[in-house]
Amino acid sequence: MYLFQRLVQGLLVLLGVTTIVFALTFVAGDPASTLAPLDTTPAELAQFRHNMGLDRPVPVQYLDFLVHAVRGDFGMSYSSHEPAMGVVLERLPATLRLTGAAVLFALVVAIPLGLLAAMYHDRWIDAAARFSAFLGQSIPVFLLGMVLILVFAVGLRWLPSSGGESWKSLILPAISIGSFSAAVLARLLRSSLLEVLSQEYIRTAYAKGLAGRTVVVRHALKNAALPFVTMLGLQVGFLLSGAVVAETIFAYPGMGRLAVEAISRKDVPVIQSFVTIAAVIVIVANLFVDLVYTRIDPRIRLS
Repeated sequence: MYLFQRLVQGLLVLLGVTTIVFALTFVAGDPASTLAPLDTTPAELAQFRHNMGLDRPVPVQYLDFLVHAVRGDFGMSYSSHEPAMGVVLERLPATLRLTGAAVLFALVVAIPLGLLAAMYHDRWIDAAARFSAFLGQSIPVFLLGMVLILVFAVGLRWLPSSGGESWKSLILPAISIGSFSAAVLARLLRSSLLEVLSQEYIRTAYAKGLAGRTVVVRHALKNAALPFVTMLGLQVGFLLSGAVVAETIFAYPGMGRLAVEAISRKDVPVIQSFVTIAAVIVIVANLFVDLVYTRIDPRIRLS
C-alpha cells in the first residue's frame, strides 16, 4: 500500500513537472522562428509552423502531448529530425556514469570527514573539516570546474579537460559537481553524530569501556544515518542540475549538455524529454531512499 501511494505521488509530481515545462517552452518564444532560415517569408514561416503542429490551440497541443508522453513519445527533434526521447536516452548512460561518480566522490569525502569532525569535536580536526565543508559549499560548480581544468589538465596534464572516452574523463567533472554534496553531507553527518553521541545509551557504551571509535562506528553511525540518507536522496536532483553545468564546461557527451544545446535551439521535444527523464530519476532515487529506511532502522515500517 505504501509503495502504491508513493508511486501515485511520483506520477502526480511527474505530471506537474511536464505540465510546467510544456508551458514554459511556449512562453520562451516561437520555435519555428528560431529554426526557420533567416530569409523565410511570412507565408513560408506559417507553413513551417503548420508542419510542426505549432499553429494548433495550446490546449489541443497539451492534450496531444500527454497522450503521446504516456507512451514515451515526445515527437521528433526539431534539429536532428530523430525521436526526441531516443536522442536523450542515447546520452543518458553517460550522465548516469557521471552522476554515479559524483555520488561516489561525495560519499568517500563526506563520511570520513563527518566522522572525524564528530569524533574530534571542537579540536583542530573538527575545525579543519568544517572549513573544508564551508569551501565545498561556497565554490560554484562552474568556477571549480575551470580551476580543476587549469590545474590538472592545462598545468599538470594529468587528466583530460574534455570528452568522455575513458574513466579519466569522469574525474574532474565528478569532483566539480560532487564537492557541494560532499560538503553538505559531511556537515549533516557531523551534526547528526553529535546529537546521537549525547544520548544515554552512548554514555552507557563508554561506561562499559568501549573504545571511542567502536562506539561511533558501531553504535552511533547507524542511528545517525537516517538524515544522512535522506539528504543523499535529495542531492540527486542537485547533482543532475550540476551535471548540466559540468557537462557544458568539460564538453562531456551527456544529456545535460544536450539539454543546453536544445534550449539554445528551442528544440521543445528534446527539452521535454530531458526534464521528464530527470524527474523520473529523482522520483526513483527518493523512492529508493524510502526503502533503504527499513533496512537502516527496522522500527520503520512501510505501512
